[in-house]
Amino acid sequence: MSIIFDPRDPSVRTNPYPIYRRLRETDPIHQSHFGYWILSRYADVDAVLRAPGASSEFYRDRTWANRRGGPNSPLVQSVREWMLMLDGPAHRRIRGAISKVFTRAAVERLRPRIAAETARLLDAVGDGKTDLIHSLALPLPVTVTCELLGLPGSDRDQCRRWTEQISRVIDPSITAEDAVEMNAAEVEFREYVADHLKERRSAPRDDILSLLLHAEVDGGRLTEAEIIANVQFLFVAGHETTVNLIGNGLLALLRHPDQLRMLRDNPEIIADSIDEITRYDPPVQIVSRLLTEDVPLADVTLPAGAKVMLLFGAASRDPERYPDPDRLDLTRTGVKTLAFSGGPHYCIGAALGKLETSMVLTELLRRYSTIELADDDNLVWRPNVSFRGLQELPLQLVC
Repeated sequence: MSIIFDPRDPSVRTNPYPIYRRLRETDPIHQSHFGYWILSRYADVDAVLRAPGASSEFYRDRTWANRRGGPNSPLVQSVREWMLMLDGPAHRRIRGAISKVFTRAAVERLRPRIAAETARLLDAVGDGKTDLIHSLALPLPVTVTCELLGLPGSDRDQCRRWTEQISRVIDPSITAEDAVEMNAAEVEFREYVADHLKERRSAPRDDILSLLLHAEVDGGRLTEAEIIANVQFLFVAGHETTVNLIGNGLLALLRHPDQLRMLRDNPEIIADSIDEITRYDPPVQIVSRLLTEDVPLADVTLPAGAKVMLLFGAASRDPERYPDPDRLDLTRTGVKTLAFSGGPHYCIGAALGKLETSMVLTELLRRYSTIELADDDNLVWRPNVSFRGLQELPLQLVC
């Protein structure tokens, strides 16, 4: 029986791992019915991420652009400037400006603020029943991102709503209705950021908006369009990934009580456990590339002009890379998760997302003697296929 991978299949959201296993075992370099090559093995995915002929500039594909409102739509015009969607010198130019904010030392300086915000949110939770996504996992990263950028914390809920809409731009399962909503959100978010940039021109502050507005890059400055587009991208990257990393990670631990107990007994290993937690159920499941030249793999050479879909979730459970991959094992060594991508597009904010997640787990285990799933049978996953995350994570907490 032939395998047909369809990202619109509801099971790709709820439990994609059996599908991924069948692909790896029977058709690891899968030619889909919708025109993409689908890669599910770790070595193949990693090779394409690092291939010079693999382009991230998907806005150049007319079909891709048309499904998102057309080449001249606000959304596609914005992503043309995203660091995520640029190659070569254009990518390095934007990354060079933003990377100054995400150095190891700069991220570590955020530790006290993340700790304070985590404590504030959990103080409001107390004990008893709670939905950890909405009480902690959603507000924490968007608050941190607002503060980094210099945007008012009181606007975080609106920024989150815009981000949730815009983040679907990389989702392969979007509809025409999604495209309308995404473009509307982009216009509103663009106008909001533009207003704040006006303030920074006359009164710079110690924040990313001011840094981007006044930074010299290759002898010039970023345009306003580039700044606004990459503020949107930083929200998508900093918010969507971390929300899902916290939710997916805690769910995995609750379903592996021996591993949760290990962390409770040895809190000093929590930070080092994040890579394995991320490998087990990656917050980013799918990314795509356009090939500008032939890319040779072990079994086949992918031709120039091909569109390739990389299944991070499948690669992370490849038994050729990780023995017993369907088991969460916090003692596992040699973990090199692809959840934060690889090659030149390795996620610039990965260290921050890992820090936020490790601090959340540390504080949860410190405060609560019991953490249990309140309803494991009716979990609902968000409709975004590329970003895998829960709508809610109902818990019973006991101090």
